Amino acid sequence: MKVLVVGGAGYIGSHMVQVLLAEGHQVITFDNLSGGFRDAVLGGVFIEGDLANRVALNNVFALHQPDAVMHFASFIQVGESVKLPDKYYRNNFSNTLNLLDAMLAYGVKRFIFSSTAAIFGEPEYVPIDELHPTRPLNPYGRSKWMMEQVLADYSVAFGLSTVCLRYFNAAGADPAGLLGERHKPETHLIPLVLQAASGRRRHIAVYGRDYDTPDGTCIRDYIHIVDLCSAHMLALNYLTHDGQSDCFNLGNGEGFSVQQVIDAAQRVTGAHIPVVDAPRRAGDPARLVADASKMSRILGWAPLHAELDSIIEDAWRWERQTAAAMRNT
Repeated sequence: MKVLVVGGAGYIGSHMVQVLLAEGHQVITFDNLSGGFRDAVLGGVFIEGDLANRVALNNVFALHQPDAVMHFASFIQVGESVKLPDKYYRNNFSNTLNLLDAMLAYGVKRFIFSSTAAIFGEPEYVPIDELHPTRPLNPYGRSKWMMEQVLADYSVAFGLSTVCLRYFNAAGADPAGLLGERHKPETHLIPLVLQAASGRRRHIAVYGRDYDTPDGTCIRDYIHIVDLCSAHMLALNYLTHDGQSDCFNLGNGEGFSVQQVIDAAQRVTGAHIPVVDAPRRAGDPARLVADASKMSRILGWAPLHAELDSIIEDAWRWERQTAAAMRNT
């Protein structure tokens, strides 16, 4: 198939491009490089462009005629979304409407959308299944929930076939070391911890130790990037075989606390990781853990890299390469 990967130069998108190419698909990457890296796109066709540019979008569809679209081009920082809601609604919502318009204009009906656990807000119970109430607490979560509702309406009105994958915490790196996690700035726990282990960061901050968890720190569900990409491949196959539009929670179903991540990183790296305690951050739930049984039941998905040490080992390989390259420049 020809697959258009929007945001394919970012962390998740670049790994997805690599997997699609390995599976024999033709890949067109469309990315404005505001948060991605050109050298992270390891093959296929690359087009630098912005979803706000309708002409550029139409040109991509007219020239390449993709069979399916995967969307990874969202802004994802919760704190920034509170300060700059216009930025998030414009890109995550309005620009995605531009993409859908182009798809419909050129008869492309298969769409896989990166959604988020942030649509659920403060959890009423864990693990969180698809029936959990959706009450997003910030513009980032609201922009994603709004798009999910749009996709449901477009499915009914226009016959668009969509899968929304609600990520919990993507983590890890390509096991071969070709790709890894790069954000500008970095906000995710595992790469931050590993930067402290490699010496690129002075310390790691722990935001609150008084949560209702066994060790007092927040618990999150981490999913290896390889397992996340495999879920997308299954979703693509599902839509190719006329699967009905649907939404799926995507996680390991097991949570690890901030302190457990730090302990595992020290165990894997053999390094001392300096820690500084800080006050709680507003809006941080004590536990966010996925119930991915629907994904398993309908798409046949199962995580193959669920162990925390395995996730950190692959991320550490990438961090060591990155730290060494920076020292040599």
